[in-house]
Amino acid sequence: MLNKYARSFFTSLFTPLATLLLKWKISPDTVTVVGTLGVAGGALVFYPLGQLFWGTVFITLFVFSDVVDGIMARMQGRSGSWGSFLDSTLDRIADGALFAAVAIWFFLGGSNSAIAVAALACLVLGMIVSYARAKAESLGFTANVGIAERAERLVSVLVVTGLTGLGLPEVVLLAVLILLALASVVTIVQRILTVRVQAAAS
Repeated sequence: MLNKYARSFFTSLFTPLATLLLKWKISPDTVTVVGTLGVAGGALVFYPLGQLFWGTVFITLFVFSDVVDGIMARMQGRSGSWGSFLDSTLDRIADGALFAAVAIWFFLGGSNSAIAVAALACLVLGMIVSYARAKAESLGFTANVGIAERAERLVSVLVVTGLTGLGLPEVVLLAVLILLALASVVTIVQRILTVRVQAAAS
């Protein structure tokens, strides 16, 4: 949903930055790697220390690299298999670090094992959501459907985790994580059924 309605806005917003980076001879791959290191590093450093708000601020500075590198690649006419592979692979690293870092804090200093378990559930189910699409495409099918794609999961957990650091009741974060986990389950089922229909028709 966010990919559909927000991409044009963020493309317009970050095109000047993408143009500047290309002028400085910085490659899209470099932006992808730096962005992943920023998100994963910020999550794994700030969140386990209980710095949920400032961790979210730091992560947000890097999370839009996923938009910027795509703009840069298209401007260079380099949108291809390698860039897609690198981007998808590093996205999994960033997402895994983010949810794992939330779980680490709430298992330890945060002392809320329910949130930690919910975060781990989101981590695992999110990976399955991504795998289902990748496997479908590798077999010649399409599975770009679902109510809980990466953008929705990422925005939800970042916003609510950051607000929790400012005093939002932890039960809100727990509720959001549970809803994300359930939405991921629905998305997995949607993708399985979508591929099943295509397979039956082929």
